[in-house]
Order: sequence, then C-alpha cells, then structure tokens
Amino acid sequence: MSVALDRQIVYPDSDGQPMADNTKQFSWIVLLKENLECLFANNSDVFVAGDLL
Repeated sequence: MSVALDRQIVYPDSDGQPMADNTKQFSWIVLLKENLECLFANNSDVFVAGDLL
C-alpha cells in the first residue's frame, strides 16, 4: 500500500529574533564564505555568497 504525502518544504527566513549586527558575526561570515569558496573552487556548479543583513 502506497500513501502519497503532500508535504510542503518551508525555509524560514526569520526566527523572530533581532539579527546580530556586529564585527564578531561579520568575521565568522567572511571566514566561512572564504573557506567555502576555496573548498568549491573547482566546482562551477557552486556559488558561494554571504550577507550580514
């Protein structure tokens, strides 16, 4: 017996909390973004971006 599930995937864009907007978070974003760029440098199917806002 097969049951079809009608599930919608939701990608939340907010948790209702204020965003952290300081140098510490910016430094982590830059570190992670640059390392991901290095990791995927030879994969043209991957685009890496970062945004503090």
